[in-house]
Formats: sequence, C-alpha cells, structure tokens
Amino acid sequence: MISMLRVLVVDDSAVVRQGVLMLLERVPGMAVEVASDPLIAREKMKRQRPDVILLDLEMPRMDGLTFLRELMREDEPIPVVVCSGLAGPGSELAVRALEEGALEIIAKPSLGVGEFLRESRTRLVEALRNAARARTRLARRGPPVRLEPEPLEQRPAPSLLAVTTDKVVAVGASTGGTEALRQLLEPMPPDCPGIVIVQHMPELFTSAFARRLNELCRIEVKEAAQGDRVLQGRALIAPGNRHLRVRRTGGHYQVELLDGGRVSGHKPSVDVLFQSVARAAGENAVGALLTGMGDDGADGLLAMRQAGATTIAQDEASCVVFGMPRAAIERGAVDEILPLGAICAAVLRRARQTRAPR
Repeated sequence: MISMLRVLVVDDSAVVRQGVLMLLERVPGMAVEVASDPLIAREKMKRQRPDVILLDLEMPRMDGLTFLRELMREDEPIPVVVCSGLAGPGSELAVRALEEGALEIIAKPSLGVGEFLRESRTRLVEALRNAARARTRLARRGPPVRLEPEPLEQRPAPSLLAVTTDKVVAVGASTGGTEALRQLLEPMPPDCPGIVIVQHMPELFTSAFARRLNELCRIEVKEAAQGDRVLQGRALIAPGNRHLRVRRTGGHYQVELLDGGRVSGHKPSVDVLFQSVARAAGENAVGALLTGMGDDGADGLLAMRQAGATTIAQDEASCVVFGMPRAAIERGAVDEILPLGAICAAVLRRARQTRAPR
C-alpha cells in the first residue's frame, strides 16, 4: 500500500505542468514533481523514483513514446499514464503508447487547460492511483500469440449483409484492457460469434483503438455506430462517452448508443452492456470480464449468469489490475476463472453450447 503517492509530470507545456501541479498538490497523500522533457525527468528520477508518471507524448529533445519504451525496458517499470491530444495523430499515438505499456489515457484539450483540469480532477487522480497499483510488467506488449482455437466452422468472413449468429459475446475491460483485448481478439477465427466490447477509454480514442485492432486481427473490429448489427466475425467497441446496449430486433441483434450519466462510475459502462445482453440474448450469450480497477461489470455479469449465459473472469495472475474480475467473483457471477491466454478458446467452446436459464 502506497502511503505517499509520488507523481512525476513530464510535459513541455508550462501551463499544463503548473495546472496539474496546483491540482494534485491539494490531494492528500500525493507529492508532485514536474519536468519539461524526458531528459530532465531522467535526472529527477535518479534522485527519487516516482510511483507513477503522467507523460505527454509530443515533446522536444525526446518524444514521449521513446521515453516510454525506455521506461518499459526496466525490470520493474514505473507505471505510466499518458496525457494526449484528443484528435488526429494524438489519438493514434496514444493507442501506440498503450501497446508499449502505458496503462491509461487522459485526454488533453487544446484550449481551456485550467478549466479542464478542474473538471477532470477526479478522473485524473483515479487514473494515477489505479496505475500506481497496477502490475506494469503484465501490461507490456509481447509478440502476437496465435492460440489457433478450434473454429466454429471454416468459411470466409461474412459480408456486412450476412445474417448474424444467435450467439453474442460481451466483453468488459478497464486498466490494462487494451493489451488484454488484443490477446483475446487476435486469435479469433473469421466466423467467431459477434462480439460487443466496453473498454474504459476517453472519447475519440476508442476509434483509433478499434482501427489498430482491426489491423492486427483476422476479424473486423470497429467503433460501434448507432444501429450496427452484431455479426459473425465482427467486434464492436463502445465509443468513449457513450453507453452501448444490445437489443434483439427480429432475427438479429443490433446495438444502440445512449447518452446519460455515468453508471458504476463509468461511461461507457460494462454494467449497461452486460445487463442489456442478459435481456436480449439470455442463454445465447457468453460474458467475459477482464482486467480493471473497481467493480463495473460485476452486477451485469451476475445478471447474465442468472439469465443462463456462460460467464468468465480473467484470473488474478494474468490481470494488470484484479479489481473488476474480483468483484464479479465475490458476487457469485462467474462460471469460470481463466488466465487471459485461455479465454479466447473458452469463449469459442462455450458459444457452441446451450444452457438452461437459472
């Protein structure tokens, strides 16, 4: 347990450094140092090792991504939260940083930094504390692993007009979830059941994340849009700042995007997704709750299990943060507790089975 959380802010913007410093210094149990670039940060780290780093990516002398790679080569890497621009190259770069081992993204606006920091104080403090508790070595990207699970059938990926399978796979994740989702989705065969995903991530970053997964996977991965159908060989990721719900329309499933407040502390919320899948698909669903802080998804996974769905939680040893899976296990919401590398095959196996509602 960290008694005093030591935070190092590395950002070339004096406005951002001063704003974050003023905000975090008011938080009990938090000590803050600032550096205008990674070279200065290195010198400060020699004097005192921080518990977590808040890192800008676009800086002079050494860019943040290069510095992050340097940090992740250590035997015990310092946890990193990325502070990145919202759109265009900024969001793409932030997704690459997550692949390299960063644990969270905080969106940096181009204007109104002071107002943004005041409004986002809770989110920023939560992200830094979560990252400091995380198991950073597990978050680092390794080489792609082809599990080659037994496919449902060997046939080409369906077109967008194809009829959906009656199976739905619902997945929730938070801290460390970007790498966990890559390991879950990369081995999926082109005819896998339709997948719907909530990953806690700021608005606009989810589209870059979906595009990156789409490049890496054999299935189609996209940010969900209103009315998208849940199809074989397709994974839909909830957009940041929108809840995603699944509903059945005639012989197929489709998604709807919702505004509204946070649920279980998040928007999008895993609980919203899981509860909708419990209602729409019942025993024809498989739910998987992956690494993440807090308890979002625990109640929804219980609702899925009570509706007859198969439910899976990632085990503690392979989680970056075991909070969300642990909460689901404690509620009695979980059928199987599995290491991350076994979840893809288990999802495919369970998708072939039919269960009676509890």
